[in-house]
Amino acid sequence: MQHPAVPAQAHTTARPAHWLAIAAALAAVVTGAAFLQPDPATAAQSTPQTRGGALAGAPAPAAAPDPASVTFPLDCGTVRPVVKKKATGDLDGDGRAETVAVVHCRAGSGTPPDGIYVLTGERTGKARVVATLLDPKDQLTATDFAVRDGAVTATLLGYSSLDVPRCCPDREEAAKWRWRNGAFERTAPAGARSV
Repeated sequence: MQHPAVPAQAHTTARPAHWLAIAAALAAVVTGAAFLQPDPATAAQSTPQTRGGALAGAPAPAAAPDPASVTFPLDCGTVRPVVKKKATGDLDGDGRAETVAVVHCRAGSGTPPDGIYVLTGERTGKARVVATLLDPKDQLTATDFAVRDGAVTATLLGYSSLDVPRCCPDREEAAKWRWRNGAFERTAPAGARSV
């Protein structure tokens, strides 16, 4: 039998007291970490605010216009137009939210064309249509509709000819509108592509 060059070390054998000391130290670290956690993160700035995010003493921002209270420039005969989608955001940078609504007439079959309208709230609280971004006369349907970062975006589906069934659009184009120089300007390329 060959003897090791270094003698066996007595302190390498763990005893129950050793494990109890490690467990106590670990418990102390976990307990200390629970008490020393930072405050929860929030997206709001640390300024004096009231409920709803308005600065203390400032009037609360007006609610975004409700599309149900608006008469859209759309002739649907004896039925009311259908608001398919809506989104809100401050599009013109005035600090008040506008509502953008995708609206069409109810149809028994096929895909009715959409209109995209921008609504603003009057100081009296009455909403009104201030811009038409997409006219139903263009015979397009809006999908992937959103309001983000002061812009309105949508994918527009359409038809290459009158022979294409109204259920099955065969053209697609991306559209983006942004408020510039006192009007909404379409900033996405208008080139359509086949689906």
